[in-house]
Amino acid sequence: MSEAFDCAKCSESLYGRKYIQTDSGPYCVPCYDNTFANTCAECQQLIGHDSRELFYEDRHFHEGCFRCCRCQRSLADEPFTCQDSELLCNDCYCSAFSSQCSACGETVMPGSRKLEYGGQTWHEHCFLCSGCEQPLGSRSFVPDKGAHYCVPCYENKFAPRCARCSKTLTQGGVTYRDQPWHRECLVCTGCQTPLAGQQFTSRDDDPYCVACFGELFAPKCSSCKRPITGGTSGEGAGGGKYVSFEDRHWHHSCFSCARCSTSLVGQGFVPDGDQVLCQSCSQAGP
Repeated sequence: MSEAFDCAKCSESLYGRKYIQTDSGPYCVPCYDNTFANTCAECQQLIGHDSRELFYEDRHFHEGCFRCCRCQRSLADEPFTCQDSELLCNDCYCSAFSSQCSACGETVMPGSRKLEYGGQTWHEHCFLCSGCEQPLGSRSFVPDKGAHYCVPCYENKFAPRCARCSKTLTQGGVTYRDQPWHRECLVCTGCQTPLAGQQFTSRDDDPYCVACFGELFAPKCSSCKRPITGGTSGEGAGGGKYVSFEDRHWHHSCFSCARCSTSLVGQGFVPDGDQVLCQSCSQAGP
């Protein structure tokens, strides 16, 4: 009598039948599949011993079930991406989740170097200065009406230029005679003192500090010989008032009788050579 050779699961004889040997004994094919085969994550059917099985992470698939969830292309020998537990071929992933380059219109592939600004995306090599057309990369840039400029190109194209040195003003600056100036360029024509934030005047379009203007151009007081700064109407730039008579000028504080020193401002006076006298001293004689 022959020795028993039965399936370890269903105990049916395996003589003349296909079986699979395991460490725990022989199994007929149906019992082996039911006991050891994985379930396909796509079709939920058992993956038989004679089927090619593919797996990703903790999921198993028939070869024919391992495909892109959108275009149904087989992923058996293709690169793929998992997005929210769905398997996608590269084409479908890029179409659904990748950005389009705002310059060339091509897809910006996942993992490639890119730049993003204002809700737009560029390949790194496509993000160029609108002036010199060189890649901006990680350099600073200035956006202007849909264009992007590196700082030197923007300054050369748009920044105002100083009326004195003709170089661009990148920050700050002052306005003089409706023209922009660097603060350090607006200086007194006489002494080169910076005039930004200071009181100054001009002559022939050249700026002067009050002191230099007085020394160079203001009339001199006939009494103290110091300059009288200011315009007409008898008031100087600093609020100092003055008196004029013929071709001579006096500070208010200097316009007094040469003999008794009485102030002559608003009073009658008598010229006496290079001097002026009050009426009393004039009537008193020499």
